[in-house]
Amino acid sequence: MQVSKLKISANASGKLKMLKSRSGLTPNLLCRMAMMLSFEAGPLKQSLASLEDGQEFNAYTLFGPYQSIYLDMLRFVEGEKHGENISNEVLIEKLIHHIDRGVRQLSVRIKSPADAAMLLAGEVGA
Repeated sequence: MQVSKLKISANASGKLKMLKSRSGLTPNLLCRMAMMLSFEAGPLKQSLASLEDGQEFNAYTLFGPYQSIYLDMLRFVEGEKHGENISNEVLIEKLIHHIDRGVRQLSVRIKSPADAAMLLAGEVGA
């Protein structure tokens, strides 16, 4: 599966702007961090409504050359590790929700550039 564009929630878009001003990191890097935090928290538990009314990213801007790795991690976290197939549409929706959940986590953890650096180094919330 290849993704060309991805639109995140308006709430996540607003939090990304705030996080950019706090950390100095661009929204695409913050989204990558958000995905990793959310993947680490495990699969999404509830059925979720559509969140696609915020900022839109080109896939290459969001994932860089590592799109297949991020999507494989998503498949693993969301249950394909046991041979379950998840449709591409559901997978993309879950990715949007993982970004949203991760951005919420980042908005609590990052208050300064130093917090972002410590999080990247694995020293925050361990």
